[in-house]
Amino acid sequence: MSLPSEISAPRAPDGTHPDVGFFGRPLFEDPSARALSRVGVVDVGSNSVRLVVFDGAARSPAYFYNEKIMCALGAGLSDSGVLNPQGRVRALSALRRFQHLAQGMGLPELTVVATAAVRDASDGPAFCDEVKRETGLRIWVIDGEEEARLSAQGVLLGWPGSYGLVCDIGGSSMELAEISDGRVGRRVTSSLGPLKLREIKGGKKGRQVHIKDTMNRLHDAMGPQPDRLFLVGGSWRAIARIDMLRRGYPLHVLHEYRMTARSVSATVKYIQQSDIDELRGACGISAARMSLVPLAAEVLSRLVKTFKPKDIAISSYGIREGMLYEQMPQRLRDRDPLIESCRFAEAKDARMPGFGKSLYAFIHPIFKSVPPARRRLIKAACLLHDVSWRAHPDYRAETCFDNATRANLGGLKHSERVFLGLALLHRYSNKRQGTRFEELYDLIDDKTKLEAEILGKAMRFGAMLWMTQDAERGTLRWFPKKRQLQLRLTPDMVPLFGEVAEARLMSLASSLDAEVEIKKLR
Repeated sequence: MSLPSEISAPRAPDGTHPDVGFFGRPLFEDPSARALSRVGVVDVGSNSVRLVVFDGAARSPAYFYNEKIMCALGAGLSDSGVLNPQGRVRALSALRRFQHLAQGMGLPELTVVATAAVRDASDGPAFCDEVKRETGLRIWVIDGEEEARLSAQGVLLGWPGSYGLVCDIGGSSMELAEISDGRVGRRVTSSLGPLKLREIKGGKKGRQVHIKDTMNRLHDAMGPQPDRLFLVGGSWRAIARIDMLRRGYPLHVLHEYRMTARSVSATVKYIQQSDIDELRGACGISAARMSLVPLAAEVLSRLVKTFKPKDIAISSYGIREGMLYEQMPQRLRDRDPLIESCRFAEAKDARMPGFGKSLYAFIHPIFKSVPPARRRLIKAACLLHDVSWRAHPDYRAETCFDNATRANLGGLKHSERVFLGLALLHRYSNKRQGTRFEELYDLIDDKTKLEAEILGKAMRFGAMLWMTQDAERGTLRWFPKKRQLQLRLTPDMVPLFGEVAEARLMSLASSLDAEVEIKKLR
């Protein structure tokens, strides 16, 4: 795939070339990134064995293939010292299947890692030998600290430059890792996995004493961690689904879902007081996973009480994404995953790849005072403004909203997903009422809804002004104190400013509560 080098590319509003500066030149065509465009990894955990094949923009990859098989390799390990025999058979069958799938997809060699169950079992080496003999796959058995590091790197894939405490819970272990300024710091591992907790003597009281004592030792090792707590692992995601159900939360996207200490406490009580089978059916959680949730909830309750984080975020990215991150050059790691993903989507699906940056430059004067966090959403919207053009016109606006709010995009809070979705909805529609997504609008306040509407209408107008590469482009000027929007039309632009374009300009002005002045330049 080759892209036009400089389609309608004046200098950006900050004076830099559009391909450098705040957003940087896209890297998905770079050889170092293309090598990561289709990567397969396998995670042999204590509870499940999962294959993930990443595809697309390396910095914010899509999940080309994702399959999990619940094997419970670690069940009974504390008492027997060996892998669960039935789980071992299931895991070998899963790995045999995954290897055939990888060959069918034309993938290079799968990267396979095994965690607590295989590293702790006396027959772990024999299992690895059997897998190598039967499938040709080599299993890398990693220790707890390495598991913590890879999980933390998975979080960094979605939140570059983030800080806080990463907690990854598996079937047989729980790891903690400190991240700060985009780097992984201290790491510790523990036996607080639900499969291990099942085997603690003394019933619930004995288990809770064990959890508290272990958590206090972890706190001594890690020190105060008052920042964000990132939760990684299937049991945490299951608890988040239950929290959504309890709250009646409308956006069922787990990544970046936020909880507070109070909501965790309420949800733990909700789990304890509910019928587990009914709860499982309501949330769509597997029976194998649901059997671990009450134990994981006890751990989460003590974790939050011990470390007292300022807030809690669910991460769908973990050890598998960390294995991909491990292969990235630093300059790719430093990129904004949202912007890289949107650039890739534009190059793949837009009618005129490259126009997004020109559209951003054109509408920028309306938004020149916005903070960087909002500016990146505006840039993302401009890159995505045309990628859904193949949808039926009657459904295009809703398709845009649905794609933005539910797509696999990293680096987006839920409120930012709704803002981006509304902006793209208004790219194709003046009104947002009457859609099936109205309950999601309440995740942002009225001021933010208006800002999304203004952005969408600005893109809706700017999209009327497609121009050739060497055409002289006009400009918008915005005077907020005077409530005046000025359009300066170059001779090249005048033929494009027809009735529909004028109507869209007036709709934008109405949302800005502005008067319009049109100047035709000679």
